[in-house]
Amino acid sequence: MMMLRQQVSGRRSFLAGGMALTCSMFTACARSSHDQFSAVDRLVRDAIRDGQAPGAVLAIGHDEQIVHRYVYGHQALVPRKEPMTWETHFDMASLTKPTMTALAVMQLVEKGQLHLDDPVTRYLPAFGTNGKSSITLRLLLTHYSGLPPDLPLEDAWNGKVEAVRRVMTSPLANPPVEKFVYSDINFITLGLIVEKISSLPLNDYVSKNILSPLGMPQSGYLPEASLTPIIAPTQYDENGTLLRGVVHDPTARRMGGVAGHAGLFSDAHDMCLYAQALLDRLAGRPSTFPLKRETLALMVTPQQPAGKTDLRGLGWDISTHYSSPRGDLFSRHSFGHTGFTGTSLWIDPDSNSYVLTLTNRVHPSGGHSVVKLRHDIATEAARDLGLTFHT
Repeated sequence: MMMLRQQVSGRRSFLAGGMALTCSMFTACARSSHDQFSAVDRLVRDAIRDGQAPGAVLAIGHDEQIVHRYVYGHQALVPRKEPMTWETHFDMASLTKPTMTALAVMQLVEKGQLHLDDPVTRYLPAFGTNGKSSITLRLLLTHYSGLPPDLPLEDAWNGKVEAVRRVMTSPLANPPVEKFVYSDINFITLGLIVEKISSLPLNDYVSKNILSPLGMPQSGYLPEASLTPIIAPTQYDENGTLLRGVVHDPTARRMGGVAGHAGLFSDAHDMCLYAQALLDRLAGRPSTFPLKRETLALMVTPQQPAGKTDLRGLGWDISTHYSSPRGDLFSRHSFGHTGFTGTSLWIDPDSNSYVLTLTNRVHPSGGHSVVKLRHDIATEAARDLGLTFHT
C-alpha cells in the first residue's frame, strides 16, 4: 500500500507559543495583523487553556492568500509535552469523506464510470440484502441512505473482509430517503465502489489521482514510522496503547487503516492548498483541482432528496446540525465538514474564504467538545474579514 512519506524540504518550521504565521509556499505571502485577528487568537488560547484541546493550528484564507495563521499549545501531552507546530500532522478523521472519497467518486462519475442515481447493487451486487436494493450513490453521498451510523463494534471482529461482509449484510436504520442520518457505512461503501471500479486500493487511487495532481506531499494514509515525531497523537486505544500515526476511528483501524470514511493524515499546509485549489476551480481561475468546475459545483450545492431540510452536497455538509464551523456570518452557499478527532474545514465561495481548524481534541483520554469553538472561530474570522453575510 502507498504510505505517507516525509517530505518537508522548502518548508519553514514554526513552533507554538501563539505565533501568527502567514508565509506560504503556494500563494503570495501576506503579513497578518495581530490586531485584526486578535479575537480569533484569543478564542484559541482560551479554549486550550480551558482544556478543550491540547493545542491547535488555525489558518484563515481569503482572496487567494492565507491571511492569518496561528499555532498554539501542544501536539502531545503524554508521555511528555511537545509543542504544536505548523508542520504537525493530524488524523483528519471524517474530513477524509468529502476531500478524498467523495472526490474520487465524482472523478469516476465525470469519466462516465459511475452514475449518481444508479443503485449501489449495480457495482456491488451483494449490497442489496435487507431492503437496501433501492439505495443509490447519491443517497450514500448525502447520508439519506437509511443505513445506521456505523458497523457494530461490540464483538471483536477484525479485517477488511469481515468489514465488507458486514456492510453488505447491514440492515437499514430507517427507509431510504426518509431522513438524514450521518453514516460511516455510506462512505465505507463508496470507498469499496472506488476500489471496484478503479481496480486500485483506495489509498493508491487517492495518491495517484488526488494528492499527486494537487501537490500534497504531506498527506496520505498509513504514515511511515519516520513521521511519528510530527504526528499529533490521539488517544489510548482499548489495549492502553496511545494512537499516534494509527487511525483513531475504530472501524477504519479494524479495516487496516484505509477506508472511505476515515484514514487520511494531513497538515495545515496541504489542507490550505486543497481549499484554495477548490475555490480557484469554482471561481474559474487556474487550478490544479482534479475535477471540472461543473462537476465540483454539484458536490458543493444541495443534492439531498426533494423537500428535505437537512442540506447536503455530495460529501460536503451545507446546513445540518453538524454545520457549526459555518459560524453566523459565512454565506448560505458555504460548505464544509468536521472530523471527530477535532478537525474542521469550512469554505465560502461567495467571499473567497476558508477557515481551517486543526486540533487533536481527543488526546489523551477522549477529550472535550470543540463544537462551540469551531462556531466561534468561524464567526469571528468572518467578522475580522469584514464579511456581512447572514445565514
